[in-house]
Amino acid sequence: MTNKNKENFKFAWRIIAAHMIAYFCAGIFAILIMDYKNLFSNGAVSSFMLPTDTPIVALGPALQIIRGLIMALVLLPLRKVFTDEKYGFAKLWLLILGLSVFSTYAAAMGSLDGFIYTNIPIIEQILGYPEAFLWVTLFVGILWVFYKFERKAINITAIVLVGLIILMGIMGYLSAAGIINT
Repeated sequence: MTNKNKENFKFAWRIIAAHMIAYFCAGIFAILIMDYKNLFSNGAVSSFMLPTDTPIVALGPALQIIRGLIMALVLLPLRKVFTDEKYGFAKLWLLILGLSVFSTYAAAMGSLDGFIYTNIPIIEQILGYPEAFLWVTLFVGILWVFYKFERKAINITAIVLVGLIILMGIMGYLSAAGIINT
């Protein structure tokens, strides 16, 4: 494997791991602190969001490996901007926040188009902002730690956490589907 391929693979792994860990932590925050179970079962949000106890929702954190890979592929051409330039991770934070929260290419809740084109009250749309800000901050923070400290222990910790997230997602799916009893 060439040095360039190693760097690209390392970048992709770090994006995937940072995304999965940040997504899982933000999701736990949303379930426990923001009461997503109640939010997703009542009001306008319940018309398009699955209940939190649905099997595929339980599998969601494990499936984030796919989203992490997509993010890695999209961000790869800009890798040097984030990892080598001054304030590179702040630039990444702004880019992710702008494109994935405020200016999505769909009428997603909390986005500009969501405010314009949906009949969901603005107050319900912005309820997801704390989770979104937490995810973006954790995602960029974890990436920063990967690049700032370059320690084997950080990589091993990330491998263990990603493995646990995948395992918990699979077990949650099997439990919610009634395949195993918990």
